[in-house]
Amino acid sequence: MTAELSAAPVLSTPAEHVFEYAVTSPEADAQAPPKSDDELRAVYEIARTAREVRQGGWKRIALQFPDHMLRDGPRVVQALNAELESLGRSGDPSERPEKIYILADTSYSACCVDEIAAEHVNADVVVHYGRSCLSPTSRLPVVYVFTHHDLDHGETLAAFEKQYPDKDAEVVLMADVTYQDHVPALASELHKRGYANLLSTAIVHDPTGAIPNRKLVLPGGEATDADPSAVDLKSHSIFHISTPPTALLLALSSRVRDLHIHPTTDPTSGATSSAAAFSTARLLGRRYARLLTLASAGIIGILVNTLSVANYLSSVEAIRARIAAAGKKSYTVVVGKLNPAKLANFAEVEGWVVVGCWESSLVEDGDADGYYRPIVTPFELDLALVGDDRRVWTGEWWGGIEVLGRASGMEKEEKVSGEEAGVRGKMEMGGENERVNGSRDEDRNDEEEEEEDEEESAPPEFDLRTGKLVSHSRPMRSGTTRANGKAKQEGGTRPEEGQARSSSALALRPKAELATVNGVVSPGAEYLRSQRTWQGLGSDYVMEESAAIEEGRSGVARGYTVGEAAERR
Repeated sequence: MTAELSAAPVLSTPAEHVFEYAVTSPEADAQAPPKSDDELRAVYEIARTAREVRQGGWKRIALQFPDHMLRDGPRVVQALNAELESLGRSGDPSERPEKIYILADTSYSACCVDEIAAEHVNADVVVHYGRSCLSPTSRLPVVYVFTHHDLDHGETLAAFEKQYPDKDAEVVLMADVTYQDHVPALASELHKRGYANLLSTAIVHDPTGAIPNRKLVLPGGEATDADPSAVDLKSHSIFHISTPPTALLLALSSRVRDLHIHPTTDPTSGATSSAAAFSTARLLGRRYARLLTLASAGIIGILVNTLSVANYLSSVEAIRARIAAAGKKSYTVVVGKLNPAKLANFAEVEGWVVVGCWESSLVEDGDADGYYRPIVTPFELDLALVGDDRRVWTGEWWGGIEVLGRASGMEKEEKVSGEEAGVRGKMEMGGENERVNGSRDEDRNDEEEEEEDEEESAPPEFDLRTGKLVSHSRPMRSGTTRANGKAKQEGGTRPEEGQARSSSALALRPKAELATVNGVVSPGAEYLRSQRTWQGLGSDYVMEESAAIEEGRSGVARGYTVGEAAERR
């Protein structure tokens, strides 16, 4: 079959889209020697943090560190307290001193602000250290400290000139947020060396931008919006300093011409991460295989991986509605930090969609500890639910909930359906009420009959990955049809009509009926009833004859008494 193809499939990616990036090792940073006081103040930007805290008037401050920075937490608290004392106070005797807390264990991904943990101590502000996805928060103000790291400018400039010897090359210079403070000086030096078409970047809080959380800076130092109509990013290369997250690699894969990643060396530990080469075709191919699994899944779990990103609740509702519209069943689960053991407890779920920030929604399976079911992003779920005849893979990718509906064009469909609903409502409330109300029952019966006909005449569905026939990919659609038919037979129809239908229709056995919970079809309960090997206490418990009750130990751990010995005392 592959030899007969005359052109590359839509899934393929040009060969020049090869991303070379380094694999980070936070363990090496955790094993580095302790920082000096001056290094600590520089890395964690103690002076700037204290100024912003004092200007904001916040009294209860929560510090959030990633795991490999937690060992510096107590020293950072001491340095912040000393800096706040040095700034002085207003002289008001009623003014309370600042109280600082360390959030030792984040509830979800380290890149997101943990507002839930901060609210446990009634914090007024969160100081977030390290890498951040910069997703908008909903409750508390945030002071972002990306931390400062040294960078050899001479080595970086030499690597840039080696990668782009042509001075007229159109290149965008950017870096990870932990190295962003080096970008202006590097861009200025490259402009002096003759790179007239070089663009640099500045950090903004906009994950949905053409370059996530970045705006473009012109050669003269003037910032501009990252608008593809103003700057054609597809004709530009990107020189990225330090290792970016995989989500950023996939997001940029269809937006720029190519991307080169310059690995960095930790000056404190001296550890240099090893470089590895990955192509976007391989990464996107793995993601495409996962979403094909969701296309034939009947039960989809909505995995809430954040409680801080703004609009996550409305996103959960939108995803739940789209899954239901496709005839599938969804269950919403909140488990905190993800691991395979937690998700393996939900054996009936055939696939997961993560509701989180644009970085944490991408969950890659490891070779040793892979997940039992595929996990996709909301963007990928949109593609999975549109149907095999409409699904087109263009190479575009996104991880978060910010562009929900863009992949499948659901935004347009929802708008059209809303307009139709409005017109229908006006007709029912207008002068034709009698005619509409008189024929409403007949129209409803016709619609139900059409749904039954569609269900019976629907073409068979196959798993595109295995080629096997799938009979349970739309359990809610078949369950609704059975419920409608059962309701018609029990009431609302004439006896002779019910007899006529029952005589000409096939009768379903009780075992063929889906399990229901409070009158709603529940594939999860059906799976528990029919496929789980252990169904709880009572199913495999055999009653035994009761034995005599004997008095056991009593008292406290330092001096137990047994049986009659307590009475003699």
